[in-house]
Amino acid sequence: MLESLLKILRKKGTVMTKKTMTKTTIRWGLVPLLAAVLFLSNPFAPNTVAESAPTVQDAYPGLATGVLQRAVLEEMEKEILLKGDGIEIKASFTEKTFGRVTPEIQKQLEKNMFFLLEQEGTQALIKRDAEAMGISMDSEEEKGFQAYVDRLTKGLTVTENEVRAFYDGNKEMMGGMPFDQVKASIEPFLLQQKQQEIVDAHIADLGKTAHVRINSDWVKRQADLALDNPVDKARRSGKPSMIEFGSTGCVPCDMMQPILEKLKKKFPDKLNVVFVHVGEDQMLGARFGIRMIPVQVFYDAQGKEVFRHKGFFKEEDVLKQLKKMGVG
Repeated sequence: MLESLLKILRKKGTVMTKKTMTKTTIRWGLVPLLAAVLFLSNPFAPNTVAESAPTVQDAYPGLATGVLQRAVLEEMEKEILLKGDGIEIKASFTEKTFGRVTPEIQKQLEKNMFFLLEQEGTQALIKRDAEAMGISMDSEEEKGFQAYVDRLTKGLTVTENEVRAFYDGNKEMMGGMPFDQVKASIEPFLLQQKQQEIVDAHIADLGKTAHVRINSDWVKRQADLALDNPVDKARRSGKPSMIEFGSTGCVPCDMMQPILEKLKKKFPDKLNVVFVHVGEDQMLGARFGIRMIPVQVFYDAQGKEVFRHKGFFKEEDVLKQLKKMGVG
C-alpha cells in the first residue's frame, strides 16, 4: 500500500548534480518501500486515554517519527504489537516484508522493527482516511492512492517566481546553465515537494486525534536496537549536531565533504558532524525522511531538529545556521 503512494508522490528520487537537474532512480533497496513520511493517526475516534498515560515520545524521545509518537504504552499479549480503533497489528506482520528484501536489508531491519511497525500502522490508517473521503482502496490500489493525493493537492501549482527563487539559491548545482534551460526541470521538482508538504500537513492534523496503543514490553526491547546508530548517538550527546545525508559519486554530496571536514576541525568540542551514506545505511535514510540527496539536518543540544536543507549548502550559510544555534 505504501508502495502505491510512493509511486505517485515520488516515482524517482531526485538527485541534484552540478551540471544539471535530472531525475534518476535512487537504488536504496527498501527506501522506496519505507521512506514515506506520511504518518497519521486515527481520525475516527477521540483520544480517551488519560493525559498521564506514558507515550512512546515520553519514554523514548526520538524513537518514533510519526503516528507512534503519541502511542500509549500498554501491556499486551506477546503476539499483539499495536491496537487502535478498528486496527490490530500482530508480530507476524514482519514476514511479508522480510520475504521480499535482500539479506543485507533484513539485517538492517532487525534493528529497526519499531520503524517498520510505524509504517505498517500508517498504512492501515491511510486506507481508513482515504475511505472516509469516499475513495476505495479495495481494488486497483495505485489508482486509489492517486485519487487520494489528487484530492489533497487539488489546484496546487508552482509559480515562476518560486522557480526563479530556487534557481537563484542553487546556482552552484546548475553548472552555469541559464535559467531558461533548467526551468522545465525545476518546476516539476518543486511541485512534487509542495505536494508532499500538503500531504504531510494533512497527516499531521489527523495525528493530533490519535488513539493508538502499543505493546510496552516490545517497545522496550526495540528501543535500544533502534537508537544504536550514529545519528541518534549524536542527538543524545548533549551537543548540537549537523548530519549530512548523502552518498559518494553524487556531485553536490562530494562538494559538501571539504566543508564537513572544516567543521570538524573548527568545532571539535562544540559540534557533532556526522556523514550518513544512505546507500550503505538505508534504514537511516528511510527513518529520517530523506527523499533526495544531499540533505543537511541540524539538531540542537537537546536533539531536536531545528533546520533542514536540501542540496549543496555553502560553507558561509552553514556557519550562519550554526551561529543561530549558538555554535560559533
